Amino acid sequence: MIERQFINQKLKEFQIQEQIGRIFARTGFSHIEIRRTPLGENVIVYTTRPGIVVGKKGENIKKLTALLKNKYKLENPQLEIGELPAPMLDVDYVADRVASSLERFGQKRFKSIGYKLLQNIMDAGAIGAEIILSGKIPSTRAKSWRFSAGYLKKSGDINQSKVHKKSLNFTNKMGTIGVAVSILTSDIMLEKEMLAIKQEELEPQLEETDFKELNAEKTVEVSEVDGIDVIEVKKEKTTKKAAKKTVKKTTKKVAKEEAPKEEAPKEETKGDKVE
Repeated sequence: MIERQFINQKLKEFQIQEQIGRIFARTGFSHIEIRRTPLGENVIVYTTRPGIVVGKKGENIKKLTALLKNKYKLENPQLEIGELPAPMLDVDYVADRVASSLERFGQKRFKSIGYKLLQNIMDAGAIGAEIILSGKIPSTRAKSWRFSAGYLKKSGDINQSKVHKKSLNFTNKMGTIGVAVSILTSDIMLEKEMLAIKQEELEPQLEETDFKELNAEKTVEVSEVDGIDVIEVKKEKTTKKAAKKTVKKTTKKVAKEEAPKEEAPKEETKGDKVE
């Protein structure tokens, strides 16, 4: 029963999102967020043009509250307007802007629109971005045009869960046109960066105390000069490379000693036989 309640809540949020998106299409609308409080539901509408959402003397807000009460049966909906911190990194806003600019300037300028928006996305700090337009652009035959820049993952977990994607369709004089936008933001850590961090953590680091102990080791050499024994004390200095070599040599020796030795078959001699 609890699972069904969660599914119904998410389904209702999705329906409200689609309804408000259709009402405020081509006006810089991005998405909504519903927060449940003891006083009622708090609906936050994220957009770049708050004046259009509010309307003259709050007419649009009143219409939206009435729609949410009657159609979606929200008890006490309270509408708020939120600002987008980085609108060019929001796929919903970018896809809506591509569609609005195509409707405004026409299909003949689709290349300039695609390259300009792509450059704006990369200037905003994205790692990679891609815009795909499909439909009868600009000829009577359906084609697909791809505008891409930067680094964008096409497979794996990062593509499925980390890359932000949005696709929408809108009708035009020539027919239906599809817009697909994919953006990889800079806050996502790629596999190469994760592997580099793991390698730094796993690499064996010799402490300075070990080198001090190695440098403190002394060797005593005895030599004879004119029949007199002369004792010389020398310090052996070791470096990181020498220490690594000694560690490798010792490990090899231990492995050889631990390995089972195969005994060679004994040859029988005539003296061993007793007649």
